Amino acid sequence: MPDMAPQRQAVLLLAHGTPQSLDQIPEYLRNITSGRPMPESVVEEIRHRYSLIGSSPLTELTMEQGRLLSEALNIPVYVGMRNWKPYIADVVRQMRDDGITSAVAICLAPQNSRTSVGLYRRAAFAEAGGAIEMNFIDGWADHPQLAQAFAERLQPVWQSLSARIGSMAPVLFTAHSVPCRTIQVQAPAATGQPDPKPDLGPDPYPVEAKRTAANVAALVAPLGLTDADWFFAFQSQGMSGATWIGPTVEDTLTALRQEGHAAVVIQPIGFLCDHVEILYDIDIGFRDFAAGIGLEVVRPQSLNDSPLLTAALEDLARQGFARLAVQPLSSPVAAL
Repeated sequence: MPDMAPQRQAVLLLAHGTPQSLDQIPEYLRNITSGRPMPESVVEEIRHRYSLIGSSPLTELTMEQGRLLSEALNIPVYVGMRNWKPYIADVVRQMRDDGITSAVAICLAPQNSRTSVGLYRRAAFAEAGGAIEMNFIDGWADHPQLAQAFAERLQPVWQSLSARIGSMAPVLFTAHSVPCRTIQVQAPAATGQPDPKPDLGPDPYPVEAKRTAANVAALVAPLGLTDADWFFAFQSQGMSGATWIGPTVEDTLTALRQEGHAAVVIQPIGFLCDHVEILYDIDIGFRDFAAGIGLEVVRPQSLNDSPLLTAALEDLARQGFARLAVQPLSSPVAAL
């Protein structure tokens, strides 16, 4: 009779990663650009931004999100980073060494971009090989508990600001911008030969980002937020010189001020915890820009350890395991 080794299940959470010290920033940026050198002026600007926030808590907060999810599922949850330690490949290798045979991988970027999320997917599957049966969650922009988690943070801040200014405060939802080239429809091959990368249609990222914002706005609507009161922009455009998708936050803030608004709530919906894009780009960069044009900016607390976020991740994991030929999670595996 063949040896029937027990099947071990785990979840793999995937995030962007962040350096832990200022002297690690050049290497971190090379990881982001796949080794291409960055101008020294860009490196120094990024170093300056990190110095103003102390350090990014992304790794620590993501580890806590993993711990909370592990408690909810009662199985191991691993965390791998694309651009810094612990690298995805190292973490998946550890999973193999630990005897994990099936896993659900969840990218902590809810809105799917074939380019960026695709990099997470390739890194996870390349190391898993045939040793780990893996279900990869590409995107979960429409998950109801994701919208509920953001709405829970947004509602009290928006209500308080609206009461203070005596009118419905505008809400500006944001998501991270991406280079235009990464979301363009692929052109047919000009050689007459079959295209090795067939036209897959437009990248879903911009549509999914705006849909998450609409879902959150719909939950706040019973309190008085109308479609005329909320807006959407892409933030944190890169400094590479390429064209990035918009509209930008700066242009949108300027338009709101010109329309007579004196205050605005900025609610990012593409980030699940505090990071430099929130702690610097919004809390310092956009607040300073807005103050310069006579506009006040307030921001709800990031999701971080939100129980609703944990519930969304738990549901995604259970759905993912249901699509694998594994035993249900009702048979708990001791957490690592």
